[in-house]
Amino acid sequence: MASTLDLTPRASLARGVGSNADVPPVYGWTAAGAAFERATRPDYYGWLEHVRAAAGCTRPIRLSGQILTVEQATGRVLDVRHTDAMPDAAIYTACGNRRATVCPACAQTYQRDAFQLLRAGLVGGKGIPESVASHPAVFATFTAPSFGTVHARKVKRHTCRNRRRCDCRAEPCHARRDSGLCPHGRPAVCWARHETGDSVLGHPLCLDCYDHDHQVVWNIFSGELWHRTKQAAERWLAKLAQRRGIPRVEVVTASGKTRKVAPVRLSPGKVAELQARGAVHFHAIARLDGVDPTDPQAVVPPPAGFTVDDLIDALRHAARHIAFHTPPHPDRPDGWPIAWGEQVDLEPIATDGSGEVTDGMVAGYLAKYATKSTEATGHTSTRLTADTIGDYADPDGDHTARLIDACWRIGRPAGTARPLSDRPREPRPQPGFVQRWECPDCGTHTRYAACPTCVAHRQAALDTQPTKPATANPYARLRRWAHMLGYGGHFLTKARRYSVTFRLLRDTRVAFRRHEHQDHEHPAASGPPVDHVDEDTTLIVGTLTFAGVGWHTSGDALLANTAAAMARERRTTGREELAHELGTTLDGPRLAA
Repeated sequence: MASTLDLTPRASLARGVGSNADVPPVYGWTAAGAAFERATRPDYYGWLEHVRAAAGCTRPIRLSGQILTVEQATGRVLDVRHTDAMPDAAIYTACGNRRATVCPACAQTYQRDAFQLLRAGLVGGKGIPESVASHPAVFATFTAPSFGTVHARKVKRHTCRNRRRCDCRAEPCHARRDSGLCPHGRPAVCWARHETGDSVLGHPLCLDCYDHDHQVVWNIFSGELWHRTKQAAERWLAKLAQRRGIPRVEVVTASGKTRKVAPVRLSPGKVAELQARGAVHFHAIARLDGVDPTDPQAVVPPPAGFTVDDLIDALRHAARHIAFHTPPHPDRPDGWPIAWGEQVDLEPIATDGSGEVTDGMVAGYLAKYATKSTEATGHTSTRLTADTIGDYADPDGDHTARLIDACWRIGRPAGTARPLSDRPREPRPQPGFVQRWECPDCGTHTRYAACPTCVAHRQAALDTQPTKPATANPYARLRRWAHMLGYGGHFLTKARRYSVTFRLLRDTRVAFRRHEHQDHEHPAASGPPVDHVDEDTTLIVGTLTFAGVGWHTSGDALLANTAAAMARERRTTGREELAHELGTTLDGPRLAA
């Protein structure tokens, strides 16, 4: 099993997506030579155990400082450990990035957590009652409307077994009897039968006919549209309960007041996906719950008589009737209409494995999209500023460049000029190996196209800004999320009562790892082990500071990533063997019967 790390520096301006680069001391041999030098040291196994928590991370975070073990009752310090006594004088922690293109290992961990979180909301477990398996649940897909004609792959009848590797014969993209032209003199037809992965899929037939402004505005207001759709579906269900004679439930609020609420409510979990055209659409799991008057936060079944058909009717009614106009804008005094597209898919979820859409299939499908971002559009970057917008936005450029230009132009502050920044756009360097150069601002020597020190300072300044700035301009967020083509929401959200949280899953994993290898034969990375103390009476206090990003050498990255890849391969093989063994055990009585 080889390392998954790319060891060649690339010309990428996005922080966290560049390859590893050696830092002083720089060795005079290759990455394999640096790895051999590390592996021949006496403390190699201690170093490998020390970096195990972040071994698969592409660019881990290095922390320095000291860790104190304090007795809670008296405040007495029982043990002090400093990073100077540890390998590399630092603690390695995984970056935790959810994007698979930035860090595959951390994205895989996030994807597995998302799978467990979403599936627990359908079948129970992780603290969720198993009775939720009997609740009506629907897998819903809400798409964006059309903003112009784009190249598409159309298959009327699938004969393939796996849609992910579909090789069916596609229909002509946009076939018409008359080969007319659009108002801009470009062909409005396309007779090509596009294959899967064709680079033109999702791109408009005519860039000038496509409404880029409307699409980015729809992306920024899509979260509000989803919120109103959920409310409309709950109102429809509440009216249905009233027609069936089911009374409202009296609950006591946190302030001690009593109010009446509907006897049914929705508990959804959704994932956002950016299509190749740059428009976002939502895949959602909608579960129908009841309300317990004694414990409003409890997860209980809905009243008798409510079925999955009622839930489908409520969501279809809400998707069909919910629409609104955005506030006025100088470029559009009447605002833009915000509504769902014509394609709305609603499929019931079978938790017993009998239907076409099962709980495991839906949870895996949504968890897959939770680790994706704008990769389908071909654009990846960090948050854009006035200094970097010219590298990506172009009112006369390709489809993605026009979308970014629309975000920057529509999201401009009140009273500013309409055009983009007057800063000239410099040609971007071609991908590949580049020579070291000195940054004129800070003097850093780097092989990357952008200085990592300056980029880190600029990104840190942006991260300290409020997510929702206090402004009367509702379109101001478009500039903040221009690198996301206008979409500013999280890619995985859920209702509070739908399932557990990511924090609970992370804490459970940390607690498991603390006791996983207590009798490890290799010496501890920080010296001799401390005396055993009761964890219930002690407190771990860390005074750690940021020391850097990435591995010290490419050889260290090669060893750590290879060890992590081999560990993942062993776990995968173990799961396959266990599944095969359990399947044989379960199938035996059935065949005998």
